Amino acid sequence: MDKGKHQKPVKKIKTDKNRKIEAQNVKDFGTQNVLPFRSNIHCLTIIGQIEGHILLPSQNKATKYEHIMPQLVAVEENPDIEGLLLLLNTAGGDVEAGLALAEMVASISKPKVSLVLGGGHSIGVPLATATDCSFIAPTATMTIHPIRMNGLVIGVPQTFRYFTKMQQRITDFIVNHSGISRDTLLELMTDTDELANDIGTILVGSEAVKHGIIDNVGGLRDAIHKLRQLIEERKKP
Repeated sequence: MDKGKHQKPVKKIKTDKNRKIEAQNVKDFGTQNVLPFRSNIHCLTIIGQIEGHILLPSQNKATKYEHIMPQLVAVEENPDIEGLLLLLNTAGGDVEAGLALAEMVASISKPKVSLVLGGGHSIGVPLATATDCSFIAPTATMTIHPIRMNGLVIGVPQTFRYFTKMQQRITDFIVNHSGISRDTLLELMTDTDELANDIGTILVGSEAVKHGIIDNVGGLRDAIHKLRQLIEERKKP
């Protein structure tokens, strides 16, 4: 007689470790189970404000640049990673830190695609243009404006020369990594009719594409599809 036919099914008992993992998943991801999935694409998110050398208040949503830099190194060095998907929803932030990240993204040898969701404002503009191909959601916006400085400003000619050099660095990067002309970019930066109590321009979706800052209007599906195309093209001899 086969005893196996009459044995009761063994119930899986959740261990304390499994319960802790599920509780952490609920806290971090809003779900009990996150299915394991191995991908050749690394997804990097830049949200809130880009935090540089000065800590932002605890209530601010921020992306620390010292957390992003090691990930970019890993993308370049890890042979299992074949492409980078950069998701942006940022209000800007530290100019030095943002420009440093943009330079790192641009220097990665592997295919890379950016997607602006919600907003890609201020120093988020160079980050969006640093990839091989850029997308923007139809309702997303980008604010183009001159650099600003908070805190103590010394009213001497050296300060204004520093502002000019910093603005030149950002302008050069955007022009060199997108299809917008220098004259058009400077015109958008100095417009006085768009922003209240400030100068600059807000571009919505297709407007950013029309001016040549972003390559395409699209969403997540379009960005991933394009990135996989670039990965396959890179594999060809």
